[in-house]
Amino acid sequence: MNKKRFVSLMMATVMTAGMLAGCSGGNNNNKNAESNKPAETAAANNQSEGSSNDFSKGFKERVSLDIPVYERAFEGWNVSDNYYTRWVQKEFGDKYNIQVNYVPITRKGEVTDFEQLLASHKAPDIIFHYDMPQALTYYGEDVMQPLDYAEIEKYAPTYWKNMGETIKQYGVVDDKNIFFFAARPQADNFVNVIRKDWVEKVGMKVEDLTSLEKYNEMLVKWKEAGLGVTGGSLIQHSFNFNYAFRDWPVDAKYRALYSDLSVGDLTTVETERYLRNLNYQYNNGLIDKEFYLRNDENKVKSEFVAGKTGSYGFYLTNNTDVFAATLVNNPDAEFAVVPPFAGVPEGLKPQGRAYWPFGFIMGINYESTPEERAAVWMYLEWLSQPENLFKFQNGIEGENYTLDAEGIALKNPDYKGESVLSQNNNKDYWGLVTEIAQYQDEAKTRKANLRNWAPAGYEALADDLVKYYDETAEFRTPDALFTVVLDKVNEYKTDLDTLFQELYVKIALAPEAEFDATYEAAKKTYLEAGYQEILDEKQAAIDAGKFR
Repeated sequence: MNKKRFVSLMMATVMTAGMLAGCSGGNNNNKNAESNKPAETAAANNQSEGSSNDFSKGFKERVSLDIPVYERAFEGWNVSDNYYTRWVQKEFGDKYNIQVNYVPITRKGEVTDFEQLLASHKAPDIIFHYDMPQALTYYGEDVMQPLDYAEIEKYAPTYWKNMGETIKQYGVVDDKNIFFFAARPQADNFVNVIRKDWVEKVGMKVEDLTSLEKYNEMLVKWKEAGLGVTGGSLIQHSFNFNYAFRDWPVDAKYRALYSDLSVGDLTTVETERYLRNLNYQYNNGLIDKEFYLRNDENKVKSEFVAGKTGSYGFYLTNNTDVFAATLVNNPDAEFAVVPPFAGVPEGLKPQGRAYWPFGFIMGINYESTPEERAAVWMYLEWLSQPENLFKFQNGIEGENYTLDAEGIALKNPDYKGESVLSQNNNKDYWGLVTEIAQYQDEAKTRKANLRNWAPAGYEALADDLVKYYDETAEFRTPDALFTVVLDKVNEYKTDLDTLFQELYVKIALAPEAEFDATYEAAKKTYLEAGYQEILDEKQAAIDAGKFR
């Protein structure tokens, strides 16, 4: 689909929803001239126009740089105007005559947000996503311009030194230089916690949860004791739910065919195993009976905080409020990390999705001018400087943190002043260059990560998180990285996303005696709605070797 057609379709869709009334049709004053040209043509013009200019010392005329940033609804946090955005403007923007604007993108609705902004010519200069299928979708919609690697290296030598090889290896699509990336060191702070006091009240220990069967046994005891249920949420927009139900090892081509964060797999034996267990938990009152209504993190969190559920999965940070909030309602609550085997059927392995060797996948908006494109590289270069990155990640010494003898920042969890960090330690800003805060050596980085992840008094949780992460490393495998656009995925994924939710919930809520019939009917419906066409397209790409 060319860009002109994309804009027309999106405008029609968005205007139907009443979202674009009165739009002026331009990202900013510099972005209107190419608004009706396909991305490749606009990019070529931009590169030729900018080839004789050198902006490294700054711009003669004010340049507007629009940077996307996730809006996570942190209470009291303004993503577009805070101490750090003003600091960036003063230290970077004013130096180079750049007006730095932070464009809020809702975390759960980011694709819709980007597409609406693109359709109205108000999209930021960087278009990003964490997952390659969606990044390829943007590319397929012609909303990203080809990149000049020499230009990146010229304006962002530090950033290019850090990421150049990754960009050259993974950023090429259809023989075009399209994507650039943030670094992703091997670490992860996502954790599933459990009410340790509940486990012990029913005569078990957290260490006893060595399989899914043992976990379900514990849930039955919770129910009998009137304690509560395990937490649950609606599967939506991202599909890695069945990894622990797979046989091991997984064939690479099989994984490429069925593992896809943008399209849910409803038809494989591992999904059947997952759904059969979910159906069992639901029919026996072991899971939040309204799990399918918990469609955002706050709804899941509120059930845990209220003491209605005994498990909760989230990104652990040292300034999380989940433990303190839970203790308000449940003063005797104790917490532990769920062992990785607790969700794994006996005989299988604790499989998970390994990250690709990059964080954010980014492209340059096809409407961005040479000046705006250069400003992006200059910003990434500035952000890549250790002193700037350190301040973004830690704040001000003596206020947000103090330095220990090893030079590691010790956060002040009680600091509430002007330079307070967002609840995820400002990651949505500095995540453009790296996914994890880093020091000069690995041991110091790990120690710093533990401090950033561990709320005061809960250091053991961060220790267990890292321990389990290391223990299960061999069972994490990355999804396939297709090197061609999968048109059928783009055509059907939105409708299949909605249909998947409808069908899997119907299967989960069916009486146990009707599970098989309900599941078989759902598979047929799903395949006929476009999933079979996706599988056929993927199989052709796999047979042609168009995946990594």
